[in-house]
Amino acid sequence: MACRLGIDVGGTFTDLLLFNGGTGEIHLLKTPSTPQDQSVGILTGVQDLISQTKVRPADIQGLLHGTTVSTNIVLEEKGAKVGLLVTENFEQILHLARSQTPGPLAGWIVMQKPDPLADLELTRGVKERTNARGDIVTPMDEAHARTMIQELVDGGVESITVSLLHSYANPAHEQRLKALIRDAAGDIPVSLSSEILPEFREYERTLVTVMNAYVGPSMRRYLSRFEEKLRGVEFSPHVNIVRSDGGLMSVARASQSPVHTMLSGPAGGVSGAAFLAGLAGHPKALGFDMGGTSTDVSLIQEGKPTISRQTSLGYYPIKVPSVEVHSVGAGGGSIAHVPMTGALRVGPESAGAVPGPACYGRGGDSPTVTDANVVLGRLPPSLLGGDMALDAKAAEEAVGKIGRALGLDLHQAAQGILDIVNENMFGALRLVTVQKGLDPRDFALVAFGGAGPLHGNAMAALAGCYPVIVPPTPGVLSALGFLYSDVKNEFAQTFVRNIDDIDPGQVNDILTRLGREARTWLQEEDISEQNQELQYEADVRYFRQGYEFSLEVDPGSLMNGGLHDLEMRFGTAHERLYGFKLEQAVELVNLRAVGTGRVDKVEFPEFPLEDRDPSAAILEQHGVYFGGNAEQTVIYDRSKLRAGNRITGPAVVTQKDSTTIIHPGHTGEVDQYLNILLRPDNDQLH
Repeated sequence: MACRLGIDVGGTFTDLLLFNGGTGEIHLLKTPSTPQDQSVGILTGVQDLISQTKVRPADIQGLLHGTTVSTNIVLEEKGAKVGLLVTENFEQILHLARSQTPGPLAGWIVMQKPDPLADLELTRGVKERTNARGDIVTPMDEAHARTMIQELVDGGVESITVSLLHSYANPAHEQRLKALIRDAAGDIPVSLSSEILPEFREYERTLVTVMNAYVGPSMRRYLSRFEEKLRGVEFSPHVNIVRSDGGLMSVARASQSPVHTMLSGPAGGVSGAAFLAGLAGHPKALGFDMGGTSTDVSLIQEGKPTISRQTSLGYYPIKVPSVEVHSVGAGGGSIAHVPMTGALRVGPESAGAVPGPACYGRGGDSPTVTDANVVLGRLPPSLLGGDMALDAKAAEEAVGKIGRALGLDLHQAAQGILDIVNENMFGALRLVTVQKGLDPRDFALVAFGGAGPLHGNAMAALAGCYPVIVPPTPGVLSALGFLYSDVKNEFAQTFVRNIDDIDPGQVNDILTRLGREARTWLQEEDISEQNQELQYEADVRYFRQGYEFSLEVDPGSLMNGGLHDLEMRFGTAHERLYGFKLEQAVELVNLRAVGTGRVDKVEFPEFPLEDRDPSAAILEQHGVYFGGNAEQTVIYDRSKLRAGNRITGPAVVTQKDSTTIIHPGHTGEVDQYLNILLRPDNDQLH
């Protein structure tokens, strides 16, 4: 009876979802996060889940862990003391960065540029030089290099980054420096740019490698303690860490390349949302993941999440493959306040897990979005299946502060808080649709996260994206998404050439080598050959253009006009994305092999459609405020809803991990996979 356990650590709650392979049952649990040491909250949740389900620890053979440890280290500036070795005369690469400043027009005036993650005083230039074609122009001065290394060691560095000019074309000097560092201080971890990101653009390559070194020691300690605590309760499953692109890697690989876990948690949610949207018959969807601290929105097309090869963390651009997610500081714990301007603001500051919203009864007294929902009657008296009672009086006292500051009554103040936070999140939805030339009305909306179903209907009303798909386990969808993740990694090489000047055989040789590296990596991850898949890509742009995007390429077709076909497809894709194409030379920039190892997936059960009448699931009726008016609203128990049931709004659907609000003038239909699909009454239900 093999079981798999998905674990997603959020800012407020840690979500656990256990899939029983023998019975097909899914068990979920939410427990408060422990920011000081995430593994403490995880272990508490694991023990509670095992106690509740009576599953033997030995039966849980796989554990899939999404973590924000590396993200928090960077945001909180609590990383290692990093030494940096670069090519001589390029010591200030991190300070020069890119000459781009954030908007609006005067953004440069208020921009607070962060200090580099590697101090200049711990940066040393090595006498060596390789050109962009990989030819060694200046051999490395090893005596000088040893002196530079020793200065870093004497300076007390905890981790060393090596990022030499054009090392993506020839990593020989970086590899030699790694050996010299091992001779000088064998226990200091070393990150090479030619291993972390073997692509051109010195700043991005250096930054992501320094970031890997910055978070590495703490991440290794965390993962080591995590496995040790699991063994302490006689629990020893095969542990995989979730990558930012939704793939999986072993603990050993995550310890070597922790920078690939920066967006680990959101990746699982988007993977789960894409899968369930496809089941519901809507391969074009927007992911709307609202948690306690922030909201993540994402774009799903053709049933797949959009993957980007550059994201950002604060002001830092991170060039690693990741699910394309736009985050805003808007969540259930977002604090409402009235500044000197007298205009109501909500977020980005959050009450977090401790002390949390006022209604949690843990000492918090600031008015939050969750408190506003309590005041309006949209949340049940308790959460987490009755494990967390809500203090309605404390919520009213907190929200009352906003009312008094603005001269509004209690319910007007609460509605104002929701209106503001909804507009903030709607702005994020516009960024992933309208700003990309897409109409949100062409997409469904998958509402998940602990607070997503509370606000999903309101988001759809603003954006016009229907239906709203509320998954069966919306509050733990990220953990569920991990169970659909495959082992994955990418292997790339920069190869800058005009397509007209390229020898197809040379490209084929590079892709073949990258494919071998991908297969070797998958074998080391214990993926059998029959479960291995390879996909090849090329990054293409117009000659001397500043940005490029990826297109799939078939190595077998290269000798038969494949490069010409790539050029034609690039023009078509450029016109689709930007509205025009040019009669200009097309340039190949990077070649890439993406190795995927298929793992066993959770099979979602399909239920026969039953009667439309949902009355068997009714719990009670009480007044809930919509648009400033109290309306008698039916409260449903989601566990008693059946496929085919149809719910007329206004309604509240409660369950252990989340609460769904159906607004007046809307209807919710339970499909054969137990998703609730929300549509306006005048929309055609299918």
